[in-house]
Amino acid sequence: GWKDAISTSIINFNNEKMQITWTARKLFLNKNVSFSYTFDEGKNKVWKPCPTYLLDQDYNSGCLFKTEGPTLAISIRNSDGSKELFSKTLKSDFYIKPNPPENVTFFWKGDTVTVSCNKPERAVKCLRLELQYKSKFDKDWQSRTSKCCSVGEQGFDPRKCYSFRVRLKRLAPYCNVVNYDSDWKAETFWMNGTLLESCDDIKSQSNTVIVLSCLLAVLLMMLVLLILLCKWQRLQKAVMPAIPDPKYIFADLFNDHNGNFQEWIDKTDHAMVETKVEYEEPECIIEAESQQDEKNSDKQGPQEKSFSFSKAAENNDPKAAQIACLMPTSNTIASFAGFQILMNDDMYVML
Repeated sequence: GWKDAISTSIINFNNEKMQITWTARKLFLNKNVSFSYTFDEGKNKVWKPCPTYLLDQDYNSGCLFKTEGPTLAISIRNSDGSKELFSKTLKSDFYIKPNPPENVTFFWKGDTVTVSCNKPERAVKCLRLELQYKSKFDKDWQSRTSKCCSVGEQGFDPRKCYSFRVRLKRLAPYCNVVNYDSDWKAETFWMNGTLLESCDDIKSQSNTVIVLSCLLAVLLMMLVLLILLCKWQRLQKAVMPAIPDPKYIFADLFNDHNGNFQEWIDKTDHAMVETKVEYEEPECIIEAESQQDEKNSDKQGPQEKSFSFSKAAENNDPKAAQIACLMPTSNTIASFAGFQILMNDDMYVML
């Protein structure tokens, strides 16, 4: 009854290595066992001891050895090998667990993705390629299975980031008595045909784009406000000219006299009197006019008299020369003896 009661786990890793395990602590409590195997058929079997034991708390719980043929016979005995506790003959090809797919490629065309891998050397008809994918908005994986070694799926949104993983499945019960699938190939991340390190990069890139967009918008607003401010200042100057600040026009009033207008005006008047005295022109003595002129003047009263003459040097007129000595050096109006004299560049007019 022991031979039927012992349960074992048998895995043929890609038809390259066998792994046989048993529950040592449950079946052989406080007992150690030995393991042997053979791939020979018939009566002349050569049993080989286990090259590598698997341990469970220092008790043998399994064995690893090389796959050497399609038919396998195993035997579990007591520690010294004198008594057989369990034996079994099996087809190793019915316990194959394939390796993960190799050289996986992704081909994107629009919203369709085609995934392919290299074909295994053996039993391609017994294998299926499974594709699983999900976006960052999906909680569960979505699966698609096809013949080895290509599978396609459509309906992918180019605005979403997707996670992909693939594996090979061994058909059961036609090829395997146990449904063994390969381990998953390393997960990859894609968005609109572009391979990414992670879908989390999309979030960081989106945040970066948002921040840069906000900064650009702020800069544009500042530029527009600056332009409007410059135009407003120009318009304000054109419509309402700036009123001069007396502080800068009368700098001495505010700097020297602290805004005391009376003190400033007194000092200014004193300075103007000194200036007039300093630059006072010498008087010219004019001979008395003829009595006939005085009489005519008294008779005519305040009636205005005008005389025209050219420059003294040109006319040899003693009166004109005497009047010319009172003339300023520029276009102005001078007065003497009740007369007003207007001097131009070439003419002198006495009113």
